[in-house]
Amino acid sequence: MMGIAHRFAALGLALAGTAAVNGAEAQSIVKAPAGSVRGVQADGQKVFKGIPYALPPVGERRWKPPVAVPAWAGVHDATAFGPACQQPPAPPSSIYAETYPAMSEDCLSLNIWAPAGAKKAPVFVWIHGGNLVRGSSQQAMFAGDNLARRGVIVVSINYRLGVFGYFAHPGLSAESPDGTSGNYGVMDQIAALRWVRANIAAFGGDAGNVTIAGESAGGLAILHLLAAPQARGLFSKAIVQSAALMNIPDLKEMKHGVPSAEALGVHYAGAIGAKTVAELRAIPGPDLAALAAKAGFASTAIVDGKVLPRQLIETFERGEQAHVPLMTGFTAGEISTMKSILPGLPEASTFTPASYEAKIRASYGEFADTFLRLYPSSDIGKSMLAAARDGFFAWNSQRLVRDQAKAGQPTYLYYFDHGYPAADAAGIHAFHASEVPYMFGTIDRVTSLWPAIPQTEAERSLSDAMVGYWASFARSGTPSAAGQPAWAPHNRDAAYMLFSDKPHAAANLKPEEYALNDEIICRRRAAGNIPWNWNMGVISPPLPPAVETCK
Repeated sequence: MMGIAHRFAALGLALAGTAAVNGAEAQSIVKAPAGSVRGVQADGQKVFKGIPYALPPVGERRWKPPVAVPAWAGVHDATAFGPACQQPPAPPSSIYAETYPAMSEDCLSLNIWAPAGAKKAPVFVWIHGGNLVRGSSQQAMFAGDNLARRGVIVVSINYRLGVFGYFAHPGLSAESPDGTSGNYGVMDQIAALRWVRANIAAFGGDAGNVTIAGESAGGLAILHLLAAPQARGLFSKAIVQSAALMNIPDLKEMKHGVPSAEALGVHYAGAIGAKTVAELRAIPGPDLAALAAKAGFASTAIVDGKVLPRQLIETFERGEQAHVPLMTGFTAGEISTMKSILPGLPEASTFTPASYEAKIRASYGEFADTFLRLYPSSDIGKSMLAAARDGFFAWNSQRLVRDQAKAGQPTYLYYFDHGYPAADAAGIHAFHASEVPYMFGTIDRVTSLWPAIPQTEAERSLSDAMVGYWASFARSGTPSAAGQPAWAPHNRDAAYMLFSDKPHAAANLKPEEYALNDEIICRRRAAGNIPWNWNMGVISPPLPPAVETCK
């Protein structure tokens, strides 16, 4: 046994003995194909934390595809979260800032919340957000206990972030049998789903009824998985919250005005001060995270021809994505807490109504009158936020439900427009990610930096309804909640669900805004030399000429 313990210690795994778990919870041991794990059982649920699904991607395994953990002997202690993946600190002023007890490159673990008597239960796999740079599955608002009370097994995962998860470089491509690099974070997520498929039955789950879900960068991760051929068959439904079909770099060529991922990798390596992959691997993880952040490293998935064969929007247009039921939506105040990532917004106060209108007319041509009616000069700052929201998040959600419906799948659209006193007073009504604690049922577990949610019956009622809709979709592919309005598929009269004071069935969400942005994005894509995201409004380049394919 000593040799086995040493072997797993080298892999970063903890083998538990027979010591009692602290507190009143009872121990729960599950014998899974991966090995036995010890969690806790309380309140009718079994909870397992920090289960490794891949070998530590450290040393020579940094920037390598994940490798499954060999089945272990003994019992793995799964009573505490694993380390968060290595990342730079969040800006202290951000409401999304989190601190974690530990961070490490050895972070590829997952957590499970399961009803104690679960048998063939639906499985809900959550992928956290954080701009593909920050975040962790251990965040309190991601706790799966309330969804588990609805009969759903919840799995949350860690995956490589930032420079560790999305770094491409010619030297790394030369090492790869496929001639590719980057997309390590995407490959981690696929590896986690493979672990779920192989092991979740031991926890009472149905490996054939898996819903993948995520918000922000987590929602973007769901788009990657929908598009990735290697992920096909690992899930049966998808939920995309506040994400975008953004243009992403090609591995080897400059396209859509974006340098190749390998060229960007060479640039960032030089800024970090490393000439070779070996030198990069020699930099300790915390130092590399800090150096990459200082160099301005931007995390993004890559069109590599292997994990992601083509631009995401092209995959959906061609019907090559996973054909599964889809739920997607966005919030009313998406950009209000992310003003720093919208170029040009800090200069909004420098525009006069006349100069704002002149800039829009120079950029939008024949669509300028429509743009100015939708985003008027009477409140330039508000209009810039709304234009970015609609061009980035609203267009994406509505395009997704249309394309997935064309693939013959039921699709459901939502719009979260709920405010409460602390958020509204801060000027961030229905801000980015504000729906997350409601759909998890964790409105009492937000951080101290998050605008405090009143613990009132009205707030709990809205949260209960959303937990019900999300759990029902995970169970059957149709969102429903007891005593709440029926949620019709979007392809039935352009239906959507409005979450404001309570759920409201509605139809025709922002049709003019969608049509405007669909035309603009189509023309930019056809031009081939213009990024089509994050350049709306006063920072928009001149609109390319009309083309037949955009009619």
